[in-house]
Amino acid sequence: MKIVTNEQMRLIEQRSEEAGVSTDELMENAGLAIARIVRRELGSLVGADVMVLVGRGNNGGDGLVVARRLRSWGCSVSVFLTGPRPEGDPKLAAVTERDIYVGTICGEGGLAKLSELLAGTDIVVDAVLGTGRSRPIEGVLREVLALVHEASERRSGPGIIAVDLPSGVDGDTGAADDAALTADLTVTLGRPKAGLYRFPGATLAGEIEIADIGLPDDLDGDVAVELVTRRWASDHLPKRSASAHKGTFGKTMVVAGSSNYIGAAHLATAAAGRAGAGLVTLAIPRSLVTDVAASAPEPTYLPLPESAPGVIEAGSSDLVLDGLNGYSSLLIGCGLGQAPETADLVQRLLLSGAELPPTIIDADGLNQLPKVAGQEWWKGLSRPTILTPHSGEMARLTGLSIAEIEGERVAVAAESAVKWNAVVVLKGAFTVVATPDGRATIAPFANPAMASAGTGDVLAGTIAGFLTQRLSPETAAILGVFVHGRAGEAIRRRMGDSGLLASDLLRAIPRTVRRLRGAS
Repeated sequence: MKIVTNEQMRLIEQRSEEAGVSTDELMENAGLAIARIVRRELGSLVGADVMVLVGRGNNGGDGLVVARRLRSWGCSVSVFLTGPRPEGDPKLAAVTERDIYVGTICGEGGLAKLSELLAGTDIVVDAVLGTGRSRPIEGVLREVLALVHEASERRSGPGIIAVDLPSGVDGDTGAADDAALTADLTVTLGRPKAGLYRFPGATLAGEIEIADIGLPDDLDGDVAVELVTRRWASDHLPKRSASAHKGTFGKTMVVAGSSNYIGAAHLATAAAGRAGAGLVTLAIPRSLVTDVAASAPEPTYLPLPESAPGVIEAGSSDLVLDGLNGYSSLLIGCGLGQAPETADLVQRLLLSGAELPPTIIDADGLNQLPKVAGQEWWKGLSRPTILTPHSGEMARLTGLSIAEIEGERVAVAAESAVKWNAVVVLKGAFTVVATPDGRATIAPFANPAMASAGTGDVLAGTIAGFLTQRLSPETAAILGVFVHGRAGEAIRRRMGDSGLLASDLLRAIPRTVRRLRGAS
């Protein structure tokens, strides 16, 4: 599903009108969809009270449809207009005909009446600004939002459901006015808005739900940013035939580990197996094999000569290259360390022109590239390649600051993928997967529980496991990111925002895949 800017959404709605689906139809569909979600959240409309805050634009029109629909189902509804509606507005007329209280905030006693009704309200529907915000929130509107925020903070205060965007959040950048509402749930209409996947907008949006409002198909072909969905992941999982054997699902080699980072090698290798690779071989310093094998008996091992205990000798590259015959993917970098010999190993393996299977470069593999090959390090890489940097590693690869990268994550990832002719997985909240043709896909996960050492090694191994099953690099990267993120969300629901260990993800990965296979 495409993620759009405000202008892109405006163009899609214009094309919808030209295709015969009017703005009025879209508004009716949007209001019905939101009303159904409100009903679902309430559980029962009997005795429930809903307040709809209505702005002067189309977002307010959606809110008026919500009010009308809920009233027709027997819910007690009040409407507050935060600004004048167009003269002769049929949506407002349909509300006033249905015994719905309509207050005007600007009228005498408006704020007092709002405060009074908020005390007994179960849900406030925020249909004030949506994508229409263009100026700072001031005056009486600021007072309105402050009253709603204050009421929602009370123990028995109302929940807030935002229409399209929480009022005060910029749909493009995620920037927020200091008066912006914090929603419990944002129902974004037709297409998800870019600002919902950038901070602070993502925090203010709460849970995000995308409502189908009846837009015709194929109106967004010129939009280059996608949101990966459960349906997409389900549809792209590798098939698992009952007659298969381990060779059916490919072999991956993982070059990883050093004396200080033994666990990284184990996590990456185990994750590749959990994601479905038929056979995983771990190439690791010889002295570490016994320690890793004690906790990971499943992989085969390629013990590599050492220049010092736990440091792979640079000349070991020949053993790795010889051993890659028949392998369908290579993962290098997890926990390799920063020793000079490691830099030589990375150069000999990745930049010597040797023919490699599809390759994932992570962690210390990434850190070494600009050291050994300078500013144009990417020119020597074999193809296809997947690079999996976090923002610090991306800063070293690009020369940009972390602040510059975090400020424009999608653009930086997409431009880098084109420049480097590689798939780029820019890790972090709302991980971005960008491809050499300039497209980008965002994962819908921002999980503080995943801010834990080793989760990146698990991600790299998960991608390797899918790549080994002969998915394209782009598909393997997106699927790996989605499965990894969804597994983390499942653990978060059980454990909360802290305490997750990277190894917790290993058992969650196959459970997540099983659930996705059952998705309809």
